[in-house]
Amino acid sequence: MKPRTARLLLSLSLSGLLAACGGENVKPAAPAASRPVTAAKPVKIGVALGGGAAKGFAHIGVIKMLEANGFEPVVVSGTSAGSVVGALYASGMNAFDMQQKAVSLDQASIRDVRLFSGGLIQGQKLQDYVNAQVGNKPAEQLKKPFAAVATQLETGERAVFVRGNVGQAVRASSSVPGVFEPVTIGGKTFVDGGVVSPVPVDAARQLGAEFVIAVDISSKASGQRPSGLLGTLNQSISIMGQRLGEQELARADVVIRPQVLDIGAADFEQRGRAILEGEKAAMAAMPQIRAGIARLQQAHAASARNADARASAAATEAYQRCLDGRSRLDKLRGKEGSCAAPVR
Repeated sequence: MKPRTARLLLSLSLSGLLAACGGENVKPAAPAASRPVTAAKPVKIGVALGGGAAKGFAHIGVIKMLEANGFEPVVVSGTSAGSVVGALYASGMNAFDMQQKAVSLDQASIRDVRLFSGGLIQGQKLQDYVNAQVGNKPAEQLKKPFAAVATQLETGERAVFVRGNVGQAVRASSSVPGVFEPVTIGGKTFVDGGVVSPVPVDAARQLGAEFVIAVDISSKASGQRPSGLLGTLNQSISIMGQRLGEQELARADVVIRPQVLDIGAADFEQRGRAILEGEKAAMAAMPQIRAGIARLQQAHAASARNADARASAAATEAYQRCLDGRSRLDKLRGKEGSCAAPVR
């Protein structure tokens, strides 16, 4: 063979090899499809805010610390003062918004004294104030599910308001007997929810909360005589609801107790201190909250893995039934027919 012919054949051979190895017709194998992993659902946190008149400013401090640590509640229940803070929070305000509202709050804007009418305070101003703060929206249109707890006077039963006029529900929940006039809604009469549910843990559960953080600011019988009419009435209601309250608090996942028991029922001048005490108590409870949330997250993750395993097993079983049901000819040919292999 002539040298020139040999070089030509060699060149053609190399070109063919290059084309076979790197040509456009050579495509990488498609990766195998995989089954999407079910994501574990987040833990649904609820707060149950108890009654306690001016002590209720402590709720703002608790919520502030929960938000700061990444534990934002998604459902809110409140009794009496807790229903006031709860309504504002459920409307979309954050803790800093509520703190600004608290600092600028004038008692005259929520207190309308009217003698000889079943109570010293009518409560209409409180109702109007709350409705103005939530944009006059009904409870079912607030950004977070919200429940205000009151007591039906005729039966003594707990009443949970989750729909309708927010201000009116808060007014009913806050109508301390002898201080506020009872509230009539739908032909029924309602007074302060602290009589039957001082810290509304069960209402938060009914709203769908998996992990309930209860905030207890209620007065306790301390052996000392409370000062003033409002203080006496407030402590009397607390004593009446104390036994029921202990049972309900036991159903919470975490109970936070801000040190505000020495703040008077009408001592609005102590609002700043109450907020600070709420912050301190919430931070002290944070390790317990983190541990509880972590346990629920682990349970959710395990549940998601189990759901994936069950789905995979069901798909494999259906695939095998399909293979078994093929025609004899398809089986001899090794064809899967219409059977879709399960995604791994």
